[in-house]
Amino acid sequence: MIKDKLRNDIINCLNKLELKYRENFVVEIPHNLDHGDFSTNVALISSKMNKEKPVIIADRIAGYFKKLKDYKSVDTAGPGFINFKMSNSFYHRVLTEIIAAGKSYGSSDHGKCRKVLLEFVSANPTGPLNIVSARAAAYGDTLYRIMNFIGFKAFREFYINDAGNQVDILAESMELRYRELHGEEIGEFPPEAYHGEYVKDLAIKLNAIEGTKLFHLSEKDRLEKMKDFALDEINRMQVESLEKFGVSFENWMSEKKLRQEGILEEALSYLAEAKCTYESEDAIWFNSSKFGDEKDRVLIKSDGNPTYFVPDIAYHLTKYQRGFDVIIDVLGPDHHGYVPRLQAAIKALGRDINKLEIVYLQHINLFSSGEQVKMSKRTGNIVTMDELLDEVGKDAARYFFIDRKPSAHLNFDLELAKKRSNENPVYYCQYAHARISSILKKAKKEKISLKKFDKKILMKLNKDLELRIIKHLISFPELLISAAESREPHHLTAYLVEIAGMFHKYYAKYKILDAKHIELSQCRLYLITAIKNIIAIALNLLGISAPTKM
Repeated sequence: MIKDKLRNDIINCLNKLELKYRENFVVEIPHNLDHGDFSTNVALISSKMNKEKPVIIADRIAGYFKKLKDYKSVDTAGPGFINFKMSNSFYHRVLTEIIAAGKSYGSSDHGKCRKVLLEFVSANPTGPLNIVSARAAAYGDTLYRIMNFIGFKAFREFYINDAGNQVDILAESMELRYRELHGEEIGEFPPEAYHGEYVKDLAIKLNAIEGTKLFHLSEKDRLEKMKDFALDEINRMQVESLEKFGVSFENWMSEKKLRQEGILEEALSYLAEAKCTYESEDAIWFNSSKFGDEKDRVLIKSDGNPTYFVPDIAYHLTKYQRGFDVIIDVLGPDHHGYVPRLQAAIKALGRDINKLEIVYLQHINLFSSGEQVKMSKRTGNIVTMDELLDEVGKDAARYFFIDRKPSAHLNFDLELAKKRSNENPVYYCQYAHARISSILKKAKKEKISLKKFDKKILMKLNKDLELRIIKHLISFPELLISAAESREPHHLTAYLVEIAGMFHKYYAKYKILDAKHIELSQCRLYLITAIKNIIAIALNLLGISAPTKM
């Protein structure tokens, strides 16, 4: 990366000039680009160590850099800042490196193979995935792709809440629909039941297999049969929906399996041995207030059953036991109040709380024809992931869900997402890739080839816009690191729109193919090939296709 190159050159300079320094100096792009391409505060923060004024140190460093061919100009400013303008030949050389890197440009070993567990979606297995799950899926999968691209060893995990009250209600809802199929008058459907059409569909499907045989079972066995069937079918539906969305998981973790394997008892045992539990009112409590929670929490109710908090503690215990360096939970905004008790449990278990990160995804407002669409899983008014994909397609859906930062509310405009025009940002970016592909195809027909391209002629790329494009391409690797480390992949969509916009402007302003100026045409083909490569990489990291024609 260019900043790394500049840092190394600065360090070499400081060593040559026998100046002491701290490595926490900053190399950054100035707010005012008239000052230069990059600036550093190294003279300011090392002045005391060298017992010299910052401006004197800055002048010495600037004098050294003026002898280096990669730097067009080096100036000092203010109390001791140093501004650098890189030479055109430097940017041309880096452009050849971008082309040489191909599809791997921007990849790195930044992550040092650190193991990262990304848990996201983890929707209740009581119905189809909706657009809330779709946003989580797009976010988690994109972050996973970026992190692996820059050297992390990331894994995707889906936690299935297939035990407890909610799945019991699902089974009871199935029972009511099943009885309706066999002529029973059910009357008013209970408000706490699941009302969606999918419950009726599940009952019809089970009835085709079992018929009246289920009525010969005891109520307990019948409900258990219905529960297992519904959970299997809904899980299959969710997997298929995610696959259509381009998302898969390395692991599906079942709460039911955690219970069967005794992980809940193991977690409770750890807390008891750490003297973090006590009995009161015939229940077992966790003194979570001792670890930063606002109050203590019940673990085992007076009837002997665990609260929903216990499986979550057990599940997170397994995350630590599996040796991950970073654990990222992607949660909805309604979990803010829940996290302190989870963090308290992790502290009580003696685990490193700094390994756990919580990302909150804010609410989604879905608009159709200017009106907001209301959603409720139990009342049956659902906008499912499948319906959204049928309406706008995978590419637009993924782009729009990533385009806002996780902590920002998202207004999803269905009409905009369907537009095939430059108003639609995903179309705008894909069209840039398709247009470049078309130009390259046309160049081949006109026998303007890059096969015998002499890189020395890149000096013909000297327009301000050409150099700004190269500078923007060079910033791509650093942007990926920033997006991964901040857990904010929306920076990638912003970058993609910017580079697509720069290309569209370039195409409108300059003639790329000109039989009278073959060398200039080759240089411009070389530049747009680099643009095309990076757009393709960015689209792939977002899980979006890169069409060659539109």
